[in-house]
Amino acid sequence: MKKLFTLLLFVTIGFGLKAQWLWDYGFRLGASNYLGDIGGKEKTRRDFVADMKLAKTRWDGGVFVRYKWRPKLSFKAAFDYIRVEGDDKLSSNPGRMYRNFNFKNDMFDVAATGEFFFFEDPDLGNTYRYRNSFRAYVFGGVGGFYTNPKSLYQGEWVKLRDYANEGVEYKSIVLNIPMGMGFYFTFDKKHRFGFEMNYRKTFTDYIDDISGNYPETAPGDAYSQGLVLRTTELEPTVISDNPGAYKSHTWGNKRGDKTHKDAYMTVSLSYSYVIRGKSSFYRARNNGFFSRKGKRKMRKIRAKF
Repeated sequence: MKKLFTLLLFVTIGFGLKAQWLWDYGFRLGASNYLGDIGGKEKTRRDFVADMKLAKTRWDGGVFVRYKWRPKLSFKAAFDYIRVEGDDKLSSNPGRMYRNFNFKNDMFDVAATGEFFFFEDPDLGNTYRYRNSFRAYVFGGVGGFYTNPKSLYQGEWVKLRDYANEGVEYKSIVLNIPMGMGFYFTFDKKHRFGFEMNYRKTFTDYIDDISGNYPETAPGDAYSQGLVLRTTELEPTVISDNPGAYKSHTWGNKRGDKTHKDAYMTVSLSYSYVIRGKSSFYRARNNGFFSRKGKRKMRKIRAKF
């Protein structure tokens, strides 16, 4: 993660020395949702948005900086704070519902993406002043995020990674691949209002702390046992409705689907301000003492004899 931040910093500085008038800086706010082992209806794990639970939609907030490199291509560096949540109680799949698991995850996401503009109207309203414009784009890139899933257990939020509930010590910093599409309007050449849909494919299956099977043997203490096997929290009347699904959750049995990695998705609105003025580096180079435009005229002085 440190290397990724360093790379983004050098890219920002390098482009900034050349042409700051091609930059815009801004922020975005939106909604987030998670795609993993918790959720869904009566079917088993499905890809993309099929298992998404709108009731667990949470938030996304972030800042970004964008540089227009070519007429059809821009580069963007972004940092986001994203929360995702899930709860087996919302699923109509008996196996998931009787697993009785819940989680939330506050993630910090950093990404570098390239935007390709597939449609552009440089003069909205045909005013011939070119002050208002519209651009639509697709994007993709590389990113990384900090993950720390927690579960509400015995009245408090417990950090799950500390317990290795499936006997796997997974990482807190993971790579992802952001991809999606968006558009923005530019008004008065300076103010941009945009919309973006961002799907992030990750390289982990533990955003929700669920991936494979329950441990073969139960943990040594009762607290850890209850944290892993949450069926113990179910009411007896609930268990009697489907005893087969209840008994399927035990040590060594299936807990999740390890054949699919987790993902998450954000939909956001943004505002950014376009930097039109030239950089101090440009002014120092072109308006200094030795520049052509700023070159001082020296009077010729004739010697008197």
